Amino acid sequence: MHLRDLTQFLRELAENNNRPWFVMNKPRYDILREEFLQVVTGMIAELGKFDPAVKFSNPKKAMFRINRDVRFAHDKSPYKTRFSAAVAPNDMRRPSKAGGPTYYMQIDGSGRLLFGAGEYMPPAGRLKALRQHMVDDAAGFKKVLKNKKLKLTFGDIRDEGKLMRPPKGFDPAHEHIEYIKLKSFFVWTEIDLPLNQPELLVPMIASGLKDALPLVEWMRGAKEEIVEE
Repeated sequence: MHLRDLTQFLRELAENNNRPWFVMNKPRYDILREEFLQVVTGMIAELGKFDPAVKFSNPKKAMFRINRDVRFAHDKSPYKTRFSAAVAPNDMRRPSKAGGPTYYMQIDGSGRLLFGAGEYMPPAGRLKALRQHMVDDAAGFKKVLKNKKLKLTFGDIRDEGKLMRPPKGFDPAHEHIEYIKLKSFFVWTEIDLPLNQPELLVPMIASGLKDALPLVEWMRGAKEEIVEE
C-alpha cells in the first residue's frame, strides 16, 4: 500500500472534512480503499495462521466505512480521518452489537499505526459474562495478565470508563476487582507506520496481534447465560 499517499489523504481530509472536498477527491479515496482492502486481506491471512477462528473472515466486512454516524454526535464532521478494520470470527466485527473479542487496527494521517484486541464496551449480557469469568477462572485470568509477550507489547488492559465502585453482585475484596470494574476489556498500542517499507505493515500488525492471543482465547471462554422464555 502507498502509505505516504494514504497519510497525505487523511491529513487533507482532516483539514477539509466536508462533502464537496470528498467528492472532488473520491478517485483518490477509491484507490486507497482498494489498497487498504489488500492490507486487510493479508492481515486476515496472517492472523489465521495462529488463530484459525478468524481464518475465513471477510475482509470487506472487516473494514469500517469512512462515513461517520452523526445522528447523535456533537461533532457533525461527515468523515472519519482514519482507515480502520476489525476482525472477528463470523465477521462479527462490532463487539458492541455481537459480543466476543475482536482484533482491531487503524491508520491515521499523522503516520501512526494503532492495533489491539479485546472487547470495547460490550453489551450488558456479555459484560456480565466477562466479569463472572474473572471470578470463575481467576487463576486463568491472572496467567493472562502475567503473560510476558502480552505485557511487553501492550502493557495492561486499558482502564478507560472504569467504574468507581464494584458492580452489583461482585465481591469488593476479589483479587481482580479493579478489572471487574472495567466496562471495556481492550489492549492496544500505537507505533510509527513503516512509511519507507510498506511491505512490513502486515507482518508488523500480525506479529503484534499474535501477542494478544492469550487474552483473546481467554475471553472466548466467557459464556453468557441462556435465558429461556
